[in-house]
Amino acid sequence: MAEAAPQHLSLPSGLLELCALLGAPREGLRGLEQAAQRKGVTRQSPLSPEVLSVFVPPFVSKEESTTATGASCASLGRGRRRSFRKRREKPRAEPGRGPVVEPGAPTEPEDVSIPGGVDLLALPQLCFPGGLCVATEPQEDAVHFLVLTDVGGNRSYGVVAQYYRPLHDEYCFYNGKAHWEPSGPTGGASCFVPFAVCVVSRFPYYNAFKDCLSCLLAHLKLCKDFEVDNHIKDFAARLSLIPGPPPGPLHLVLHAKPLQVVFPARADPDSPVIDLDLHLPLLCFRPEKVLQILTGILTEQRIVFFSSDWALLTLLAECFMVYLHPLQWQHTFVPILSGQMLDFIMAPTSFLMGCHLDHFEEVSKEADGLLLVNIDQGSVTYSGSPGQGTALPDVPLLAAQAFIQRVQGLQLHHELHLAHLASPTDLNAGRACRRSWQQALNCQIQHIALQLLVAIFREVKNHLNYEHRVFNSEEFLKTRAPGDQHFYKQVLDTYMFHSFLKARLSRKMDAFTQLDLSTQSEEDRINGMLASPRRPTVEKMASRRVSPLQAAHRRMVVSMPNLQDITLPELPPRNSSLRIVDSASASCRSGVGTLSVMPKPTYTFKIPEIHFPLVGQCVQAYYADFVALLSKAVSFLAPENSLLSARYFYLRGLVHLMQGQLLSALLDFQNLYKTDIRIFPAELVRGVLESMSAPQRAQAERTPELRRLIGEVLAKPGDGPKADDAVKNFELPRTHLQLDEFVKRVQESGIVKDASVIHRLFEALTVGHQKQIDPDTFRDFYNCWKETEAEAQEVSLPAVVMQHLDKSECVYKLSSAVKTSRGVGKIAMTQKRLFLLTEGRPGYVEISTFRDIEDVRSTTVMFLLLKIPTLKIKTLSRKEVFEANLKTECDLWHLLVKEMWAGKRLADAHKDPQYIQQALTNVLLMDAVVGTLQSPGAIYAASKLAYFDKMKNEVPMAVPKTTAETLKHKINPSAGETSPHAVDVLLYTPGHLDPAEKVEDAHPKLWCALNEGQVIVFDASSWTIHQHCFRVGSAKLNCMVMAEQSQVWIGSDDAVIYIINGHSMSCNKQLTDHRAGVTALVTPEGKEAPSGVFSCSRDGMVLAWDVSTLRVTSRFQLPCGGLTSMRLHGGRLWCCTAGSIMVMTTSGFLQQELRIGENFQEMNTSFLDFELLPEQEQLWVACTGYSEVYIWSLKDLARPPERIPLQDCSEVSCMIRVKRQVWVGGRGLSQGKTKGKIYVLDGEKRTVEKELVAHADAVRTLCSAEDRYVLSGSGPEEGKIAIWTVD
Repeated sequence: MAEAAPQHLSLPSGLLELCALLGAPREGLRGLEQAAQRKGVTRQSPLSPEVLSVFVPPFVSKEESTTATGASCASLGRGRRRSFRKRREKPRAEPGRGPVVEPGAPTEPEDVSIPGGVDLLALPQLCFPGGLCVATEPQEDAVHFLVLTDVGGNRSYGVVAQYYRPLHDEYCFYNGKAHWEPSGPTGGASCFVPFAVCVVSRFPYYNAFKDCLSCLLAHLKLCKDFEVDNHIKDFAARLSLIPGPPPGPLHLVLHAKPLQVVFPARADPDSPVIDLDLHLPLLCFRPEKVLQILTGILTEQRIVFFSSDWALLTLLAECFMVYLHPLQWQHTFVPILSGQMLDFIMAPTSFLMGCHLDHFEEVSKEADGLLLVNIDQGSVTYSGSPGQGTALPDVPLLAAQAFIQRVQGLQLHHELHLAHLASPTDLNAGRACRRSWQQALNCQIQHIALQLLVAIFREVKNHLNYEHRVFNSEEFLKTRAPGDQHFYKQVLDTYMFHSFLKARLSRKMDAFTQLDLSTQSEEDRINGMLASPRRPTVEKMASRRVSPLQAAHRRMVVSMPNLQDITLPELPPRNSSLRIVDSASASCRSGVGTLSVMPKPTYTFKIPEIHFPLVGQCVQAYYADFVALLSKAVSFLAPENSLLSARYFYLRGLVHLMQGQLLSALLDFQNLYKTDIRIFPAELVRGVLESMSAPQRAQAERTPELRRLIGEVLAKPGDGPKADDAVKNFELPRTHLQLDEFVKRVQESGIVKDASVIHRLFEALTVGHQKQIDPDTFRDFYNCWKETEAEAQEVSLPAVVMQHLDKSECVYKLSSAVKTSRGVGKIAMTQKRLFLLTEGRPGYVEISTFRDIEDVRSTTVMFLLLKIPTLKIKTLSRKEVFEANLKTECDLWHLLVKEMWAGKRLADAHKDPQYIQQALTNVLLMDAVVGTLQSPGAIYAASKLAYFDKMKNEVPMAVPKTTAETLKHKINPSAGETSPHAVDVLLYTPGHLDPAEKVEDAHPKLWCALNEGQVIVFDASSWTIHQHCFRVGSAKLNCMVMAEQSQVWIGSDDAVIYIINGHSMSCNKQLTDHRAGVTALVTPEGKEAPSGVFSCSRDGMVLAWDVSTLRVTSRFQLPCGGLTSMRLHGGRLWCCTAGSIMVMTTSGFLQQELRIGENFQEMNTSFLDFELLPEQEQLWVACTGYSEVYIWSLKDLARPPERIPLQDCSEVSCMIRVKRQVWVGGRGLSQGKTKGKIYVLDGEKRTVEKELVAHADAVRTLCSAEDRYVLSGSGPEEGKIAIWTVD
């Protein structure tokens, strides 16, 4: 028997919140009747409309609800806010329809609970915004749309259908009572009375409710007066029993007779419901006008829409709201104002309102400073005095041109799409064809609008400090083109932009971020990885050299776009890749036109019929049918179609709640962890759990699948007060700064993030002074840095010079004009070389690349009686020494060149390009320090920042020969962070595994797990970041494995297995069957797409998973805990615990066991890690705290092991088998210092082949890339990844 749900459980409402019938009051109609009989009366004054009937769920009486739990559940938790219903008079009985009610018999008022966002006093005006006017001729039915907002800012959406009935019609009704008898003879109908049916919902289903109401009106016109209320009540009840569809591809279908009505779901949890035609604004306005309206919304103007069609007011306003998603309008939004509400437009704050075109002249004269949008004429003007229109800025030119070009490429007319198709003979088939076309067009329009937003705001992220939530608006404005400054100054002050900043600083992965990342240029990807100072590359300089024709085009108005000359830069070559970059993938990113965007496939679910009269048994039968249909749909789905399964589980969970079957509902919601965690209703589940009685909770906790769910949901905080997420604007300090505050302020400024570098900067600026920075010094330093940065943006090299440089090179420092041994000119420094810009006729003279420098000295030369400071540079490729009479700049250039030289030597020795980026940062900081201090001690102060030059002098820079030969490349996943993070796990996944992947996404990838659940994905063909950091939980990640369908499984210390979709790079599934930290994930060897995965946790639990269904196929518990690693060999699971290595069958039977106490009686140690070498039939083991590897024969584990000592090793942390080698990572001594080391052992000879000095910190993890490369990750002191070649 179904459980009775507690009364305080708040359940989600259905599609309908309220349905109302509105019309003229009885007294007004009686006067109208008398006036209509007078001869010559052709026009009547408007009547005052009122609410005639209100219908609010639930629609089952209390008596019925005691026998039908579905009805009682539907009313749970709905507080009685305001009640209103007109006192009803019983209809006069007709023959055969029951007893006659005596006139004047008392009737009881009916109370209904009115949703808080609906004002019944204002609703009549909104349902008849032009007034309730009786017509003398039959009128067409009309529909318009409302947006209602409550005091909390929550919106409800209304759809109003108006229809007319003849006044003399015997079926004309008022409030359930038959018409009164006319006093004279009746002829043909001379008046037609309007009535309105209004549906209010928390979902903006404009088209769907329009279709539903159209079907209802067809029935209302045929029914008698006393039947109208029942028809509307049945209509409202049916809609109230339909649950809102969860976000995703599943749309609900209602058979409304004769129409099939579709209720589309939102695309994802962050997207709005879209049930309107997004191309309507493009039919009413030219693209330039659309941009003006979008600008008005972005700058939060006071906007008024006008139209003679009430329906267009709301539809177009809502379209513009969708265009700006994910930005959100946060001010007053009233798309329809009746004539009595026109005083609202005098409000002084930002708003978006709409009114009839008849009021255009009145509004434009009475109110100043309004942006007037005339939908009928397609015009946009300002009210008030001439010249005020100039207050609306222009959208940035290039973004506007691209938008206009893309809009002009759209096919906006469905008739052209139908021209070659046969005429549909089925009404619903034709509607489905139109809906499919509209869905594709909506998708294109959304993408074009999103491209516009990304083009406008893409570079905002370059001026954000995420750690301290600071936006440097002043510096951002300086980077904008002069013609765009007015636009950005107005937008940056809006609430809308402030909320946008909050989302960026929270690293929200919304539609804006996804498009920004997917369209990012290769140069931006590299800069994001290296965190280099912003300077224009040679390629960007070349792009600024436009032809006169192109310059003329750019000066033209926005209506004449010319984007053919604007192309993205080519992908720079990368020599350190594992795979060759596919040329097709490079070309696909260079396009500027409209991207081919196809809507994602959608599916429909037909809602079961509900039978009337609406009694508890009928509702219960409806819910039972609903559950049966959902269960049937789930059973027919293939296991891999988890996206659709999740939607069925979600809906079935809601219906089970309505039935009062709380346990079944929780089991359905638990299934969302394995299908799509994004739509898991955490707050609803929390409410269910908190409302359960003690016996119900005990029963739930006895269910294994729910035990973890209950603990996790109740442990998480609810919707309480959130931490401060305010955005601060960067400001220069006004007080003296100690070290900690100085570090924070420099990070906020965006100059540099690395805390260790800022510490050295603090030392430089306080040399010879008290250890604090005064506000003037900080201001001077900041201005000096920013001025240098701005000057670099203006550097323009002659074409003849750019031919000698790489496209990715930037000029970071330019000297004054000086005399040199190779001519007179300016010395320029890039990240690769020094060269001379000759005076007079511009020319290029190579001085040296940093790699080619042999020595750098600062000396003086005599000229007449003067000693002139001179810089001398000796190179390996030329005999003559380069000399430059730099005079006062000599000492600074001497510091700069030596630092770059040392950085280049380190970068080459360690195969790590980030050393160059760090050297560049040091160089620019030295330059800024000298410019700030301008004192005799400035050079000495700047030398505090010459980090790599000091390292060269104090520590031998030579990397051991074996290490240098084996090391291929290094990358830094912590680039751009304030401090490095430990690399906990690495996983390499080959490219082109799945034909469903895009070409550019099918490259091999390197998955890197950092601390606190952070994951970064690198493109292993270019070592650039493929996916910026995203989180899976907040605990340490222990293991990763590649499963089928491009799934990456990640085991975490929080006992969850997170499943990453390799296509979308999102984590939508979680496996929560473990009760302790997951320590290992194993797949069968030799299978690219394994069908099964084994997982183990620290408590000794081993689970076998079916990859397609994500179900546990078997499980067993080891007799002891401390399970740290696991391998699958020969159909057996080898499990490593602290005290033993056990060989288990996959069903959990112990076959063999190697105990540590039997072999190391004299040692206090435990097993750490192990590897199996099947060819040699050997088991290789590492133990904690010991610098040896132990080898057992698989033939006889009882025999004592062979030991291989690791020279200069202090601890072993990980090991991996590659071909016939075993690579062992750990920590040891090198040149007297502790380093992260890797020992390469020969499996056959059982000797150490190589000893590699890998990292500055211990080696934490190792992984293999196709047995051709080994990748190692280091601890938190360095936090880098090294790529090694395998012999």
